[in-house]
Amino acid sequence: MPTFSDATATPDRTIPSLAGTPRVVPPHRAPPERELPLAAYLRSIRDNALAGFPRRAFEEPVTRRGLLGRSSFVLNDPEAIRRVLVENQANYARTTGTTRILRPILGDGLLISEGSAWRHQRRTLAPAFTPRAIDGLVPHIAAAVTDGMERIAAEAAAGPVDLFTSFYRLALEIAGRAMFSVGMDEHGAELRQFIAEYAERMGRPHLLDIVIPPGWPVPLDWSRRRFRRRWIPFLDRIIATRQAAERDGSRSGDLLDLLAAARNPDTGAAFTPDELRDQVATMILAGHETTAGTLFWAAYLLALAPEVQERVAAEARAADLTDPTGCQSDGRLPLTRAVIDETLRLYPAAFVVVRRALGPDNVAGHAVKASDIVMVSPWVLHRHRSLWSDPDAFDPGRFLPGAPAPRRFAYLPFGAGPRVCIGAQFALSEAVLSLARVLQRFRLVLDEREPVLPQAVVTTQPDRPARFRLIPREPLSP
Repeated sequence: MPTFSDATATPDRTIPSLAGTPRVVPPHRAPPERELPLAAYLRSIRDNALAGFPRRAFEEPVTRRGLLGRSSFVLNDPEAIRRVLVENQANYARTTGTTRILRPILGDGLLISEGSAWRHQRRTLAPAFTPRAIDGLVPHIAAAVTDGMERIAAEAAAGPVDLFTSFYRLALEIAGRAMFSVGMDEHGAELRQFIAEYAERMGRPHLLDIVIPPGWPVPLDWSRRRFRRRWIPFLDRIIATRQAAERDGSRSGDLLDLLAAARNPDTGAAFTPDELRDQVATMILAGHETTAGTLFWAAYLLALAPEVQERVAAEARAADLTDPTGCQSDGRLPLTRAVIDETLRLYPAAFVVVRRALGPDNVAGHAVKASDIVMVSPWVLHRHRSLWSDPDAFDPGRFLPGAPAPRRFAYLPFGAGPRVCIGAQFALSEAVLSLARVLQRFRLVLDEREPVLPQAVVTTQPDRPARFRLIPREPLSP
């Protein structure tokens, strides 16, 4: 039987700006006391990777285990992480398994590409993700959130709501509006079906994905190829529909416009149609699923901590969100942003970064050989006993203005180094605005007592649907 942490709110350390709010530790499985046997460890990679980290990973700066004839390291020393992700990042590449699993659905977009192809894409995409460019996308985000709130309100009127599904649809709508400046009514159901099919049948890592060399097919590769033969025409059809709507040459200021207009600053080259499609797939898939998970976990934490929830609601109701551009940068929603930051600490969507050493290296005194596996797991790093005070507790005060900043390379919800997530500002903007809008209108109350536990395969998601009662608040004064 799994062991759960105590989720009962008990008095403990308080933060001056959150005075009166009790300490809350959300439920989670206790890590195994010892490393799992190899067979159990490989099963955890497929079913729930969080179960594969033993207790000592949360206590020691570097841990090592043997893995199929090579070493596998988990790094929690900030300088070791800096070494791998920044100083010597050229020596560390994506693993065969990661590429094999993600390429059929993401193509050769920014997330998968390596070397010169990645540098070309990163430099070409950079202007589309500047703060100014993101501000230009906020109206699309805000329109999607407004419509999404009406759908959630209709669901809430009918009874308890499965908020993960609701947020999943909301995040997909935001991605569609931001990418294509239109809603996803026509394509959303089919897109959700594609994603669910891939995640359930083909997106889970298996032993052969890890051990078979690149270029050698494994049984699931045949299914992945068949999927891609249906997936590519679907994406091309969405892009063509959007482009046909603008035959008059007008521009909608959406992300597709930005991507189509992007040029490599060195060569002046634009994306080819195939490259553009792969970037669209990457931005939609990598963006909406991670945002949906973050919003769900933020709602879950605030339901466990009603006193904090009421303070966030008061902040959101006092803020003018009719013009949401810059609502973070101008200081209107500091507590809402702190809740999102703390949610990303406790439930990082990207729970692990896995790299394969191309050549030998020395990392924090450990000899790394070619083909060794090096992991940086934000799930472990953000709960490490040497880096955080009370690491399992929900404590948004850690991220409020004036609080000490986390140690560098100890907080990595969007990665670090040259491959830090290019869409981080976009993700934060939509998450903060969406959470504020929800709490403006509703009080969130869990409709059940059974703990909701994190489960990580591709992203960190709840292990089961959880239903919430959404209790309407008094309407805002006009």
